[in-house]
Amino acid sequence: MKKIILLCVSLLTFLSYGQQTESLYLSGTGSDNTVLWDFFCTAGRKSGEWAKIPVPSNWEFEGFGQFTYGHDKERINETGLYRHSFVLPEIWKGKQINIVFEGVMTDTEVKVNGQVAGEIHQGGFYCFKYDITDLLKFGEDNLLEVTVHKSSSNESVENAERKSDFWVYGGIYRPVWLEVLPKEHIDRVAIDARCDGIFQMDVFLSDNIGNAQVTAQVKTLEGKLFGNAITANTDKSGITRLSAEFDNPKLWSSEFPNRYQVEVSLIKNGKNVHNITEKFGFRTAELRPGDGFYINGSRIKFKGVNRHTHWPTTGRATSYSISLMDALLIKEMNMNAVRMSHYPPDRHFLDICDSLGLYVIDELTGWQSMYDTEVGKKLVRELVVRDVNHPSIVMWANGNEGGFNFDLVPEYPKFDIQKRHVFHPWLEEEYTNTYHYPAYGVGTNFLFNGNKLFFPTEFMHGLYDGGHGAGLDDFWNLIQFNPLGAGGFLWDLVDQGVVRSDRDNEIDTDGNHAADGIVGPFREKEGSFYTIKEIWSPVYLEGTTFLPPSFDGVFRVQNRYHFTNLNQCSFTAKWINFDYLAGVKNELETDVSVADIPPGFNGLIKVSLPEDISDYDALSLTATDIYGREIHTWTRTITPASRYALRLIERENSIVKQEEQNGEIILSSKDVRLVIDRTSGIIRQIESNGQRLSLTNGPRYTNGNMALDELDKVVEDNLEKIRLSFRDENSSRPGRRNVITLSLLPSGWIEIDYSFDVGGYHDHIGITFDYPEDKVKHVKWLGNGPYRVWKNRMKGVSFNIWEKEYNNTITGESWEYPEFKGFHSNLYAADLATDEGILRIVAASEDLFLHLFTPDNPVKRNNDNTLGVFPDGQLSILNAISPVGTKFKQAKELGPQSRQNYFLSSGHAEPLRGKVYLKFIP
Repeated sequence: MKKIILLCVSLLTFLSYGQQTESLYLSGTGSDNTVLWDFFCTAGRKSGEWAKIPVPSNWEFEGFGQFTYGHDKERINETGLYRHSFVLPEIWKGKQINIVFEGVMTDTEVKVNGQVAGEIHQGGFYCFKYDITDLLKFGEDNLLEVTVHKSSSNESVENAERKSDFWVYGGIYRPVWLEVLPKEHIDRVAIDARCDGIFQMDVFLSDNIGNAQVTAQVKTLEGKLFGNAITANTDKSGITRLSAEFDNPKLWSSEFPNRYQVEVSLIKNGKNVHNITEKFGFRTAELRPGDGFYINGSRIKFKGVNRHTHWPTTGRATSYSISLMDALLIKEMNMNAVRMSHYPPDRHFLDICDSLGLYVIDELTGWQSMYDTEVGKKLVRELVVRDVNHPSIVMWANGNEGGFNFDLVPEYPKFDIQKRHVFHPWLEEEYTNTYHYPAYGVGTNFLFNGNKLFFPTEFMHGLYDGGHGAGLDDFWNLIQFNPLGAGGFLWDLVDQGVVRSDRDNEIDTDGNHAADGIVGPFREKEGSFYTIKEIWSPVYLEGTTFLPPSFDGVFRVQNRYHFTNLNQCSFTAKWINFDYLAGVKNELETDVSVADIPPGFNGLIKVSLPEDISDYDALSLTATDIYGREIHTWTRTITPASRYALRLIERENSIVKQEEQNGEIILSSKDVRLVIDRTSGIIRQIESNGQRLSLTNGPRYTNGNMALDELDKVVEDNLEKIRLSFRDENSSRPGRRNVITLSLLPSGWIEIDYSFDVGGYHDHIGITFDYPEDKVKHVKWLGNGPYRVWKNRMKGVSFNIWEKEYNNTITGESWEYPEFKGFHSNLYAADLATDEGILRIVAASEDLFLHLFTPDNPVKRNNDNTLGVFPDGQLSILNAISPVGTKFKQAKELGPQSRQNYFLSSGHAEPLRGKVYLKFIP
């Protein structure tokens, strides 16, 4: 069926103001807007017959061919044949018409009306086009035929792009359109607009157009004139240089992404022949050897992440909305930079980086193998020509991790008027070192302690729940306070899970190859998301996580912005009372005053105090940036856990009874019956109102055997209770005293008081119990949450009343977040809801951890670095917990917070203590 083309701009407009470039999409504009084309797949699923396929798309997600990961050895290497008909209006006769392909995987042959449009294009991530003017018919059907080979006949392209550590697909996955131009036209422009107002622009014309002029007028995005028009005569080179100097332009940076537009016109014989408009920003990006990376004269640090272009149901075919979602997630984590790994992204992602403010490293593909020089030169040109005017792009990466063709380095400045720095990720070079996955503080004259600018373009590999936030605090402190530390880029943003239509819609991450993200395939946020957000907050709040009674309302802060004064941000303070039993909180909001604190300086902020801060349990302080985005919310506790526990423990003056039988001590009070093994101190049975709780085999110290030492009836706080103390008698260290004391209170609460003289290195320390996991339904708690923590990932959680349903999430293999299982910090109280009732736990000591069961291990792991070390019981109260490592580093290699817990033995320090109360509510 013939398509009717409606031209929205009249000929009169063209004649008066010059013709604009027109576009006609033959495909849709993205994965959320597609057009059906005829399609034939040569191998794999749904092969051997003509069908329909949406364009753009990767054909695997439409049921064709074979899903392939870059490491796969067995491949069918299918070919896709596309056909599509279109009609052009007669009014376009006499114009130049190009067909543009934004991205096709991989070798692409194009025919129009049976004639070849040009040479086969090789390279799956680049924009290319053909002039098809002489192949077209007007007012009748034109047949477009595209043959796409999933694999490349060029061995270097195959090795660089498809034998790689990421998914490799086939198909026309980015838009296809016709570009309609006057015969004499402006082909493109390249802009260099500096922070000092110096403006240069090269205007590339379609031919050696003589006796003509090029004019340019800079405007704001709202259309207001900025400065005077710029004019230059054309010459036979085909390139016209325009130069000017502007007064006090608003500069582009990640914090203030100010942009302008320039309208460029080709004038010949007094007639406006062609107009184009290009957006840009005034900004200067420069690497200063031995000094730092500078934007607009200010030294910056990259707080960045690597990003693949990927969506679990469409692969590399994405949309503006997906690009916007990812950019907003990156900004939400207080990041300012993103590396395109390992290929140039969609245009719309770069447009969004320009508008929101993100520094971009744009990368030529070459995962660990390089393009040959012949094809590489073509692809460098396509990369730079398309992306040259984006102010967000501050550097070019010439491949990745050994996929470097150094003969291509001189090609970049040929097309980049700004002469941006070209480097090689992972390599130590003349001025920079971007080594991947370094250990903490490695080397004497290397990385952190070297004399070259250091910014690892991959670090803290976030396999499963390891890396990313775990270990980042120590690592970032080294970079933050090292003048040559220019930041770094986490690996990576998204778990690249694929919804496999050939496997009953299973989400496949190819084992542990693609489960590397801070967020899940559909952008589900892991715990590290919030850890990064706090560590990379440009407002750094000094001090501990609690407020003493003497707190005067003053916080010392560091301004880690590069261009923003903290008095441009806003702050909100809330004083909070928690009613844990009712599950509610009451808040009092007070004012916050902020001093003049320029970028890079320290200063004070002042929170207005209530009449008596001891009337409140916590202070919440929220910082908001100039765009209304939350920077971070900090919570500081006021009421100690030991004091808060007194609110929750009922106090009654009833009788506690004791009896012994069959080697067991039986304590009873009110409706509670507690049975304890006389030899080991293990609780055998807890009953309330005749109903039994399946909490057993505890409290036990996991590294020692306990024996009964004392059994006394005591009076404390005017209440009589029976207390049993069990002591570790099997210590090889003289004087070692590990004691667990069990008491039953008259109100039915079980009190557990312990002290450990442990000494040495330990993964975790505390007491643990067994409880059947299949009986658990839900948990409510007052403490830090809602995410679990590791020893080296304590930031990113906040103090509040939290709730979550039971789940058995394996981070990076399933995506129900926050995970139920794991370590939870700063415990005050918790209600574990089970089939049997509620087990209420109240902490009466500070800084205790609640261990809620042990997460299952990933099925397809190849190392244990990303597994924490948990107690052998399922439910624990701990004074210390284990760290977690990354894919490539054991925890101990990631810095002080990532090492095992070390404790002094008796004679050098007090024993490790803890107190907790338990109550069973059937």
